[in-house]
This record gives sequence, structure tokens and C-alpha cells, in this order.
Amino acid sequence: MTLPAILSALGIESASVPERFAVVDVERASFADLSKRLVEEMGLPLSLMYATDERSSSGSYGMYAVFAVDETQDLLTLRTRVPAEDPHYPSLTVSIMAAHWYERLIQDQFGIVADGHPDPRRLMHHQNIPAGTFPLRKDFAWNTVLSHANEPDPMHVVTGQGVYEIPVGPIHAGVIEPGHFRFHVRGERILTLEGKLFFTHKGVEKMLEGKTPIEAMPFVERVSGDMAVGHSVAFAEAVERALGVQIPERARVLRTILNEWERITAHVFDIGNMGGNGTGFSFMAAQGFRLVERMRRVHQDISGHRFLRGVIVPGGLAQDIADEHVKALVAEVGYVEQEMKKILDIAYASDGLMERFETTGVLSHAAALAYGALGTPARASGVGRDLRRDRPFAGYEGLSVGVVTEKTGDVRARVDVRARELKESFRLIRLCFARLTPGPVAVALPAERSGSAYGWCEAWRGEILDWVRLDDHGRIDRCVIRDPSFCNWALFGEIGPGNIVPDFPLCNKSLNLSYSGTDL
Repeated sequence: MTLPAILSALGIESASVPERFAVVDVERASFADLSKRLVEEMGLPLSLMYATDERSSSGSYGMYAVFAVDETQDLLTLRTRVPAEDPHYPSLTVSIMAAHWYERLIQDQFGIVADGHPDPRRLMHHQNIPAGTFPLRKDFAWNTVLSHANEPDPMHVVTGQGVYEIPVGPIHAGVIEPGHFRFHVRGERILTLEGKLFFTHKGVEKMLEGKTPIEAMPFVERVSGDMAVGHSVAFAEAVERALGVQIPERARVLRTILNEWERITAHVFDIGNMGGNGTGFSFMAAQGFRLVERMRRVHQDISGHRFLRGVIVPGGLAQDIADEHVKALVAEVGYVEQEMKKILDIAYASDGLMERFETTGVLSHAAALAYGALGTPARASGVGRDLRRDRPFAGYEGLSVGVVTEKTGDVRARVDVRARELKESFRLIRLCFARLTPGPVAVALPAERSGSAYGWCEAWRGEILDWVRLDDHGRIDRCVIRDPSFCNWALFGEIGPGNIVPDFPLCNKSLNLSYSGTDL
């Protein structure tokens, strides 16, 4: 459906609504109902929810729900005002499961309560920020010193004969960030699995307030350390769209190459990690990590950083990438392609390995849709969404990206999606190399200009979606960053139960979610 048709079906006058990226104001009382109709009647996925503090100008908070209109490569935003003296609104989660973490996060950040939410527990700050402290309100200073909160954070309890709990984390034996997982188990079989994250809140969105887009980049590209390109592209394109800037074609193509190269590096790592550290098939880890180290050195050669930081900036690229470096990258693509074929042939021929992968950690198609799953987990469960095709960014327009999906939703399907996406990334990089022509790689950003816009990127973990609002001096007034891991962490409660405890690490590695990207 087109945007005017959607709004007409909702009974909203569309004559004054922009044709692209429309923001429609609705009454607080109808906010949840209209959102429900967009999802249930028109099949639009909820892509993002966020809030803004408008008390100084209107005495209210702004609540936003963003829906993807893939048919027209568009986004539709419903906005409602929530009075500061009565910060409540009817919960969307009652009918839209994908809203569940967003609403809890907004309650923690702003103190805006979703009435009727089925699980109103605090999502974050359970130990770091005292109750009644809301760090994204405008009157909260980023450098405020807070006492240790030690707030109660009740987790679900299962009782019964032979049922016991296994606590895992938040401190782990491996070099990973803190996260706590609580198993309820009978024998070896997992009955329920609940996670608790948000132990290391960094305050990124608050710290970005008042910064120029260029000053913000070191923070943005470190939101999730292994996805620097994805976050840089999403943020940069939000700023460029807000300022009406068109970057040069060479910069667009190079951004695409870098995004695909980051995807290849991550998928090779994940495939090796699932087979090696997830099941003990150590050959895969040894070979996968060997290739990843080679690719990190290519990163260093072409950008000066092993994780490709400092390359992408609003306006294009910080510096050009020499043609000889791009040629070396394409040559490395050929080497990785040959090596991964050998590794995958050996892996798929191992009955023992496939037995561990198949039927383990199943995420159903219905659950993937309900939770708003993104990226590899979603596509492995039959959800055929990929922004490289559905809402092209960077230089993806006209590349005819093939979207890889599987149906079984198990660990095997998530391995298969990564393996097949590798082939597509090899193809896309070669296509981009053929399109690469000499020219500038950056344009200057206009100074002292306001604006707001969305930016996005289909990174290797899935869809990143940002919203940036710039004030009259071109500085950030509000920046919303949504990493795909935020939408996927809750999937553990779906894929864990029914499996045995030793399969949990494999389920975990098959998702490979970011703690840092979730706790901004």
C-alpha cells in the first residue's frame, strides 16, 4: 500500500503529509490502537520506538512509533504528545510484542509509563541508576555522579519437583561483556531461560547532545566495536539526509564495499566460532580465526584501523581509499572465497557437527515476526527482509541484492544463511569494484543548519536504525541509535527452552549479539 492509502485507511487526512518519511501527529488515546492497525491490518513491522523531551517548548514529551513501508521503501512515524504532568500512555505491547523492550527502555530513560504493559519491570539501570532518575531528560547532566542504586530486579521463578536454577554470569570466563542468564532446568532440559543485560551503560545518546556530527563519530563507531562500518553509515546518512546533502558516487560505492567486507569478516568469524567453540569442532575455529586475522590486516592497510574506524564520516569518507588497496581487497575476497568453500565442505560433511546444528535453538517464523527479529535470526526463520534490497542506502541502489532466507529457524539454518550471504557479498564487492570510478569522496556539511532525519544500514547483524535531530547551530539535540541486537536479545527466551544446557553456548553463538550495542 502507498502511504496515502495507508493513512486513508486509518482515517487520517493525508493532504498535508509529505510523500516520504511522514510524521503524523495522533492523539495519545489513539496512539496504541492506530499502531495496532498498522501492524495487524496492513502488515507493517514496528521498526523503532523512541521519546523526546519537549517540556521546554510544549510542556510535554514526544512519543514516536516508526513503521516500515517496504512496498514504497518508506518509513511512517506516528507521534503523540504526552503531558509532562501526566507521563502515561496506553501500552503498544498489549497487541504488538515487538514494542515490549522499547517501552520499558523509554520508561527507564524518560519516566514515561506504558499503561497496561505486561512486564513493567525496569529494563536497565537496575544497579547503576537509582529509581526516579531519568538520564535522557534534558535537565539531567551527562556527568552527574550517581550513588550505587542496588535496586531490586526480580527475575521469574519456576518451581516444581526436580526443578533447579542455573545462574550464568554476569562475569564470564571468556573475553565477553557482562550479561546474566538464568536457567530453570529439569534434568538437562531447559524449561525457561531469562536474560538480564544493561550492566555497563555508557550514556552514548546523552553524551552526543551538543556535539557536532563530526565530533560524534568516535562515539558512534564504537557503539558496537565489531560493527563500526554499519553504525557509521547509518548515523552519517541520517545527518546527510537531515542537512539535504548528497555525497559523491565514489563515496557511496566505497561505503558499500566496506559494509560488505565487514559482513564477510563477521560471518567468517561466526561460522568458525559456532563450529569450533560452540561444538568442539576445533578445525572450524582454527581456520575461521586464521582468515579473520588476515582480513583484519587488510582493514589496517586500507583504513589504518583493524576495525575500519575513522573512515566513514558525515559527508562521505574521511579519506580516499587508494585503488591499489581496493584491488588488494578484491584479491583477498577471492582467497577467502576459496578457503571458505573448503572449510564449509568439510563442515557439512561432518554428521556429528550437523547433528549438533540441526533442530537446535529453533526460532519459529511466527515468533520472529512477533518479536521484530532482525538480520540473520529473522532470515533463518523465513522473514525475507534486508534493507540492502528493501530500502537501499549507500551504493546498493541497482545492485539487485539477493536476500537469503531459510525456513527451519534452527542453528543449522543460521549457519546456512551466513554461508550463502558470504557468496552474495563476494558478488556484490566485485560488482562495486567494477562500478568504482575516480572522483571526490566527500562534500562539506552546511554549518548552522537544523533538521531531523532517519538513517539506516543493513549491517552484518541486521538493521541499524538511527534518528538524528540537529539544532539551529548544526549540533545534535537528540540522537536515537537502535542496534539490531536490541531487538534480538529477547529471542533467547524462545530458542532456549526445550534444548539441553550444553546447547546454550551454541544457541548463543548462532545469534552472536552485542551487549555494547544494546546498552548505550
